[in-house]
Amino acid sequence: MMRVLLFGASGFIGAHVRRELDATADLVCPSRDECDLVAATPEALRALLGTLRPDAVVSCAGAVSGSAEDLIRANTLTTAKLVDAVADTVPGARLVRLGSAAEYGPVPSGVPADEDRPATPVSAYGVSQAAATRLMELAAAAGRVDAVALRVFNPVGPGMPRTTLLGRVAALLSHLTAGEDLRTGPLDAYRDFVDVRDVAAAVRRAVTVTAPRARVLNVGSGRAVPVRDAVQLLVSVSGRSVRIREDRPPSPRSGDVSWTCADVGRAASVLGWASEHDLSDSVGALWSQTALAATPAR
Repeated sequence: MMRVLLFGASGFIGAHVRRELDATADLVCPSRDECDLVAATPEALRALLGTLRPDAVVSCAGAVSGSAEDLIRANTLTTAKLVDAVADTVPGARLVRLGSAAEYGPVPSGVPADEDRPATPVSAYGVSQAAATRLMELAAAAGRVDAVALRVFNPVGPGMPRTTLLGRVAALLSHLTAGEDLRTGPLDAYRDFVDVRDVAAAVRRAVTVTAPRARVLNVGSGRAVPVRDAVQLLVSVSGRSVRIREDRPPSPRSGDVSWTCADVGRAASVLGWASEHDLSDSVGALWSQTALAATPAR
């Protein structure tokens, strides 16, 4: 059984990755108290890797909000430290890291983004992710590490945090009553929503695939959905009769990007992976868990 060192196992995506890998791997999941990638010194990371000797290292850790400095520290510098530590200590280990669709920046409407499209991020978050992915590409091309970067589009599903649009909407719906207002930011963008359970399956395949022919892979559904439709679907699933009012500010992470859709052909070819859950399934699972958490204990 291969040994996998997983960072960020307590997060939204990381928790699903942990469940996906747990049955087939000897999984080691340090908490942030045990190893905070932002605060950890290169020496501490090398010591951890030297002690565990993992066959693969997976990073689901990172930040989606904060100052530009915070984002660079959490996403870019932690990746640089991981790349160097793996290269120095366990160069044969597979290194898998989750990136983001925000790396692409604006894409022409109707055009799925493929991995050869130049990264032109328009937010500090996207810049921090694009730089991290590029560091992994360079290290892999130089033969220093066996690295795979997964550019995850808009993950949705059970456990979704309130820092995301659909996670926030689900949390609000759990407390709203008939006739109340559901206040959101603008909902006229198009997004590629991918089930978080499918993301976890992609990570598992990225960990185990032999000699991948590409090092950067999109993980999405391959379909662009109006965000307004996704919110309305969630409202419908919840059974709440509320009014949607789009009067809040747009997200600073993606407000300047009106269209995102993944070209997932490379992930299918390299990993043999495709998304299996449709948006109705994803939204239903999100709402079921949110409603259950909001139900008072008896």
